[in-house]
Order: sequence, then structure tokens, then C-alpha cells
Amino acid sequence: MTTETRTHADWIDRTVYDSTGDKIGSVDNIYFDDLTGRPDWITVSTGWFGTKTQFIPIAGTSPDGKGDLVLAYTTDHVRDAPSIDADEHLDADDERRLYSHYGLDYDGDAAAFDAATADRTRADEGYKYADTRSDASVVRSEEELSVDKVQRESGRARLSKYVVTEDVNLTVPVRKEVARVVREPIEGTEAGVIDADGVEAEIVLTEETVVVDKKVVAKERVGIETETETHEETVEATLRKEEVDVDGDTTPNR
Repeated sequence: MTTETRTHADWIDRTVYDSTGDKIGSVDNIYFDDLTGRPDWITVSTGWFGTKTQFIPIAGTSPDGKGDLVLAYTTDHVRDAPSIDADEHLDADDERRLYSHYGLDYDGDAAAFDAATADRTRADEGYKYADTRSDASVVRSEEELSVDKVQRESGRARLSKYVVTEDVNLTVPVRKEVARVVREPIEGTEAGVIDADGVEAEIVLTEETVVVDKKVVAKERVGIETETETHEETVEATLRKEEVDVDGDTTPNR
């Protein structure tokens, strides 16, 4: 069976919760004690107004089972901790002020400190770490470009209807009845009658006339739809990065 080796580097960017379960922030660094060489502090990015990071002792932390950390302190307790610049070295005076705030008394003696914190859990129980007290080192940092995109209004499209007029000329065929005389000879012995008063016969003639009316007919539906076009924009920025110069007698790494 393979045994997983856990290190403090696994904590970087993990979420930190206070003793009530509220989220405080995420781990951004681990600080080692100058005298014992042991990791004793984490710095947490909180996002609180006016505060970038907050120092919290590892003594009093416990794992939540998902890789995140749970503190034995409330958010207000952490917020009220002494303000220490995380970019600077944590010296002995700063460390004493921080430990005092968290109810710990430490003078650099690891055995005495372990005895004083025996009732406090440590989330790094069983973790491996390298004692680097004999090494001189600095942390070199550099800026990286972070590009994000936001949506903004670029214009509007609107549908509006209006009325126009159009002259229409149509030729419509119409029918009209007209009378014409039809004469048909009669043959045979049919007797005729002379009507001294005369006889009139009348028929009704009809014709079609054009009646013009207008009706509204739906012809088409007009709508607006959007489509996305992609183009490229060039972003320019000036980034800073640190370089390290070494003075004195050194032996190159091989």
C-alpha cells in the first residue's frame, strides 16, 4: 500500500474556517520558526478592508477532512490580531506579540512550547518538513498578467412600426346584361291573335358593379436575434519581477 506524504505545501490556497465554521480566507504562505526550524505560522488572505493577510498559529488548527483547515479561534479574534507585514521577516518581537494575542507564551524553547500547547491540535500532525535554518534564502517574486473579461453594453436595436401609403391600380372585369331581339319564324297551322290593345313584355337586365373595401392581412413576422462574433484584442502591460544577486564567495550548483 502506498502511503501519502503530506507536506505544508499542500495547504497553499486551501480554505480556512473559524471555530464557528465561517470562512476566513485561504492559506497563502507558511512561516518557519527561526529558533526551532519548525513551521509554526500560516498567513491567510482574508480580503478584509485594509488587511491583505493575517498571521495565524498552526497550534490550534485541525483538518476538516477535505484538505481545508479549521481554527480554534473566531473571526473577530483573528481580525484583532497585531498587524504584521507578511512581506517582511517575522522577527522575535512580532512573534511574541502574535503568540500573546492567541493566548500562547513562547520564548523559542520547542519543548516548553509543546508542553504549553499540548491541549491544542495541529493540522500538520505527521507532516514532513525540511529544517532550513542552516540555509540563507530569499523568496523571489514576479508579477504575472491576469486578464479578465467583463460584459458591457455596446449598443441597442429596436423594432418600430410605421404606416406608409401605396397607390394600387387594378383592372377588374365586370359583367352586364344587354337585351337583343331574337326573331324565330313559326311554321304550321298555329293560329295568330291580333290584340288591338297591344301587348308588352318586360325583362330585368342586371350588371355587376365594383365595390371597393379594404381588410388588414398579416404578411410576415419581423424580429431581432443576436449572434456572437469573436475578434482578438491585444493587451499590453508592464510587469515587475525580482532578481537575486549573490555577493561573496559561492560555489556554483552542479
